[in-house]
Amino acid sequence: MQYVLLIYHGTSLSTPRPEEEQKRIYAEWGEVNKTPGLTGGLPMGLPENATTVRVEDGRTLTTDGPFVEIKEAVGGYAVLEADDLDAAIELAARIPTARLGGAVEIRPSEKYW
Repeated sequence: MQYVLLIYHGTSLSTPRPEEEQKRIYAEWGEVNKTPGLTGGLPMGLPENATTVRVEDGRTLTTDGPFVEIKEAVGGYAVLEADDLDAAIELAARIPTARLGGAVEIRPSEKYW
């Protein structure tokens, strides 16, 4: 089964960190990215730079920024091919963001069409 991991970062992730800590975090990410079945996504920009798109009555409507007020913004995503949810949880717990004030949301992939 495929699981989508939405990586949320809180404001604490923008806090400057000592160089040694940054190196350790990058090394942890490197190990996470070596996980078999993991396809990493691109890191995302800041929510205030987002554009939200809707179509109503055939008209395209855009809104600057995210549509909803959020305390934690999606900072990236990954897709994991794993046997079960427990494997996805184990990987999510290894993502540095989960212990640095953020969170990782896991959703099973579903086909709607």
